[in-house]
Amino acid sequence: MKFQTGKATETPRRFLVSALLAAFIMLVPGRGLAVKRAPAGPAIIPKPLRMEVGSGLFHVGQETKIIIDSDSLEAREVGEYLAVRLRRSTGYPFETGLASGKIPSGSILLRTAAALAKMGNEGYRLTSSKGGVKIEAVAPAGLFYGVQTLLQLLPEEVEGGTQPADSGWSIPFVRIEDEPRFVWRGAHLDVGRHFFPKEFIKKYIDLLAMYKMNMFHWHLTEDQGWRIEIKKYPRLTEIGAWRRETMDDATPHGGFYTQEDIREVVAYAKTRFISVVPEIELPGHCQAALAAYPELSCSGGPFKVGTEWGIIYDVYCAGNDRTFEFLQDVLAEVIDLFPGEYIHIGGDEVPKLRWQNCAKCQERIRAEGLKDEDELQSDFIKRIERFLSNQGKRLVGWDEILEGGLAPNATVMSWRGVVGGIEAAKSGHDVVMTPTSHCYFDYYQGLFDEPRAIGGFLPLDKVYSFEPVPTELSEAEARHVLGAQANIWTEYIEDSEQAEYMLLPRILALSEVAWSKKDLRNFPDFSRRIIPHFDRLAAK
Repeated sequence: MKFQTGKATETPRRFLVSALLAAFIMLVPGRGLAVKRAPAGPAIIPKPLRMEVGSGLFHVGQETKIIIDSDSLEAREVGEYLAVRLRRSTGYPFETGLASGKIPSGSILLRTAAALAKMGNEGYRLTSSKGGVKIEAVAPAGLFYGVQTLLQLLPEEVEGGTQPADSGWSIPFVRIEDEPRFVWRGAHLDVGRHFFPKEFIKKYIDLLAMYKMNMFHWHLTEDQGWRIEIKKYPRLTEIGAWRRETMDDATPHGGFYTQEDIREVVAYAKTRFISVVPEIELPGHCQAALAAYPELSCSGGPFKVGTEWGIIYDVYCAGNDRTFEFLQDVLAEVIDLFPGEYIHIGGDEVPKLRWQNCAKCQERIRAEGLKDEDELQSDFIKRIERFLSNQGKRLVGWDEILEGGLAPNATVMSWRGVVGGIEAAKSGHDVVMTPTSHCYFDYYQGLFDEPRAIGGFLPLDKVYSFEPVPTELSEAEARHVLGAQANIWTEYIEDSEQAEYMLLPRILALSEVAWSKKDLRNFPDFSRRIIPHFDRLAAK
C-alpha cells in the first residue's frame, strides 16, 4: 500500500462527461477554448516506431480468411483470438486455417519469421495492400501486438457488436514496423482495500492488452483484506478476507479468489501475452493475516481485519522462525499458481515499533550481528529472496527494500520518486519506475466533478510527460530500468466503474511512454490521436 493523505470529496457520477470534456477541449494561447481535431490518418496508440500510409484501402468482408503460417500453437491461438474478435463484431465467418501453398488473395496472414529476430519477441511488421493484410513477427507475442494494431486500423465499431455494411469495413494501405522500448509495461490493481470480481479482472486485462501492456500486478493481500485462497491456511480467507466495516460505515465488506479463479485469470492473461505478478505483502500490511493467525505477530494479538486506512503498527514477527515457515508455505502455493518470473513481496511502510519492543526480534538482531531494525527488515527480505530464488523466481519489492541493504537479486519498484530507482540501478539492480508524481492513478485526473480519490492531481498530460530513465544514469545503468507501471490503490475506489474511470484514459498515455521511442512522443500529436479512442472504448 502507498498511503498518502489528501482531501477526498463526494461528487456526482458524471465521470464520462468530465473525461470527454477534458479530452476534447484544450486551451489555445491567444484563442481561448478550441475543439481538438482527430487525426486524418490512423490513430494508433501507442505510436508505432515507423508507419507509412498509402493511398488505397483493403476491404474486410464476408470472404476474408485468417491464415496462420507458423508451427507455433500460440501463433494459432493468436489467429483464433483475432477471428473471435472479428466474428463477434461483424457476424462474418472469418474462417481460420494453416498456410498450405498459395495464400488466397484478400486474406489476413499471420506469419512467424526468423528474419525479424532483430525486432525482438514483441516486435512486428504489418502491411496491408490490395492483396490482403500480413502480420509478421519472430514470436507469437509480436503477432498479438500486430493484431492489436490491426484492430485499431478498423472502425471503432469493431470493439462492439455493430454489424458492418454489406460491403464490410476498410483499412488504409499501410506498412508498419514496430517494437517496444521497455520490457516492463505494467498496471497494478489493489484488490485488498476493495474486492473486485473475477469478471472485472479479466476486463482490466483486456484493456491492458488493447494498448500493448504486458504486466498485470495483482495486489492480493493487505491489512484490510486477504484475497487469495491458501489451502494450508484456510483461516486466511475464512477470517482474513472479511472486515466488519470500512471507515465506520457499518457495512461489512469482503471476498476472495479461489485457486481455481486464480488459474483461470492467469490463463486468460497468458492468451493476451500478459504476465500476472502477484503481490503478497510482507513484513508489513499484514493485519488481515494476523487476524487469522495472531501467533505470527510480536504480541500474540488478538487482532481484527483492518477497518481503517493508514499504516498499522502490527507486522509479522521477524524473530519468530514460525513466521518464515508460514510465509514459505504461502509462497509455495502462490508459486504453483503463478508461472511468471516475478513474485512481489511488498516490503513497504513497515513500522519498527513492535520489533523494537519484541524480545525475539531483538535476539535475532544480536544473533545475526545486525545493526538495527532497518537491517532486521533487510535480513527478513533476504530470507524470502533466497527462498524465491531457490524456486526459480525473482523477488520484486517497493523501494523501501533498499533500507538496511538490498537482497542480492531483488528488483526494485521505485514509488517514492525516482531516487530509489536511481540508487538500485547504480548498484546493478533492475528497476521498474512507478513514482507517485506520474504513475499513481488513484489520484484525481480532473479539477471538477471527479469521483472521490485519495488526493493528489495527475492529469493526462503529466502522465504523458513521464520519462522512466533518469538523466543521472549512465548508458549501462539505464539498461537496468525495465520500464514503467501505473498503480491503482483502492481505498476510495469502491467499484469496478470507478476503477475503470481512474484507469482511463491515463493508461493510454502510459502505454505510449512505455512502448514508443522517446523521440517519437509528442503530446499535441497524442492528444489528436486519442480522440477516436473515446468512441472505441465506448463501443467496447
